[in-house]
Amino acid sequence: QVQLVESGGGLVQAGGSLRLSCAASGSVFSINTMGWYRQAPGNQRELVASITRGARTNYADSVSGRFTISRDNAKNTMYLQMNNLKPRNTAVYYCSAQVAATWNSGWSDYWGQGTQVTVSS
Repeated sequence: QVQLVESGGGLVQAGGSLRLSCAASGSVFSINTMGWYRQAPGNQRELVASITRGARTNYADSVSGRFTISRDNAKNTMYLQMNNLKPRNTAVYYCSAQVAATWNSGWSDYWGQGTQVTVSS
């Protein structure tokens, strides 16, 4: 089994910064694309940013230039540096990863439990 554990969320004032981490553990042979999603109350879960194993990145327009996604393949860990946070960025942030448990098992999608980010005005 694979576990994804997020950390780094919290309460910050508008204009502040937070750094989220997502660590994969368990039966991890290889990780393909990883991503950060968020869900605010009453809204659907949306993609914030994604990163391939080769470090090709993709960002939602609303966070481009303020958020930076990165990963450390040796540590099976992904990060999201969030700068100049705004109250509208308040949400539960989830990490997702495509994981292969063995060399021939194929990719399966996994989700973390989420971490709350609250930005006060």
